[in-house]
Amino acid sequence: MQPLIIGGGLAGCAAAIDLARAGLRPCLIERNPDPHDKICGEFLSGEAVAALVGLGVAPLALGAVPITRVELWAGRRQAAARLPFPALSLSRRVLDAALVAKAASSVAEFHHGVTALHIGGGRVRTPGGDLRAAAIMLASGKHDVRGQPRPPGPDQIGLKQYFAAPRLHRELAGTVRVVFFDGGYAGLQPVEGGRLNLCLIADGPLYRDLGGWPALLALLLREPGLAALGEGEALLARPLAIARVPYGHLARPAGDGLWRLGDQAAVIPSFCGDGMGIALTSGRLAAELLAAGAGADRFQAELLARTRRPVGLAMAALRLARFPLGRLAALAGLAAIPGALGLLARLTRVADPNALAPAA
Repeated sequence: MQPLIIGGGLAGCAAAIDLARAGLRPCLIERNPDPHDKICGEFLSGEAVAALVGLGVAPLALGAVPITRVELWAGRRQAAARLPFPALSLSRRVLDAALVAKAASSVAEFHHGVTALHIGGGRVRTPGGDLRAAAIMLASGKHDVRGQPRPPGPDQIGLKQYFAAPRLHRELAGTVRVVFFDGGYAGLQPVEGGRLNLCLIADGPLYRDLGGWPALLALLLREPGLAALGEGEALLARPLAIARVPYGHLARPAGDGLWRLGDQAAVIPSFCGDGMGIALTSGRLAAELLAAGAGADRFQAELLARTRRPVGLAMAALRLARFPLGRLAALAGLAAIPGALGLLARLTRVADPNALAPAA
């Protein structure tokens, strides 16, 4: 039987492309009929860029914007540093379309608009009937499938909006800016097409007390690091939203034969910018190990070894950043110690970007 991959995002497509190269042409199902905008900071770390090149996808040819530096803001305090690795910024709609096209030309079957309703007992229930496979890979991103839930996440809302803001776009050339505020944090960076991507996490009680997005945006525009967005134009009719993402989740070997990829395996806080790197690495590692005859538990153990440190460090930084004094102390230290912010960026990357050699 063919391997079955649930989810045609970064992790699922990466696994599908490499499995096909190894002669194991999988079946891939994706609930959405077409690539679309997703809640994502759209930051491609050095690891993510290397993985994409190895898969035969060239982000720069798709219009990706180079990112060379990072800024952290808390009120008017800030710390900045050059990134210790090459990075790019590219919208998920464009990137996913390229990966889907690459995967669709490789796999035995690619079913768009097919939803996995339940996973259990070695089978996947879909509206068209049950599917069985020699190996089932769960790569459904932030969305859980019935029968395989992750632990519930905190009461937080994730939101994303694109803006056209020419002056701020010029100011942020080559820069990703992370702004911490009471009740959450926001990431702002340029993407292709002269746009800015604002992606943020806010505490649920804060969001509800304010009454929703317009009031939350007004609150954000009072932050010095985001104020210039007030001159811009929102490009989506309404922001994308998602709730209760389980940041800090790390899947461990479960003995059930299910291969958990991407956000189903490891959920790193968004401000670290390594979510896409983890997704791509997990897909390529799963393909490599399955082709070598390994089982799901070995894969999950190896992926856990690569993700435990960056996710743990990112969660510790997030806990510190929730408190005003913690934010101020951290920024003061990062600004005072040369190379500290660059080192933090390096330590929160998934392990060894060269561990997966680009496939021929």
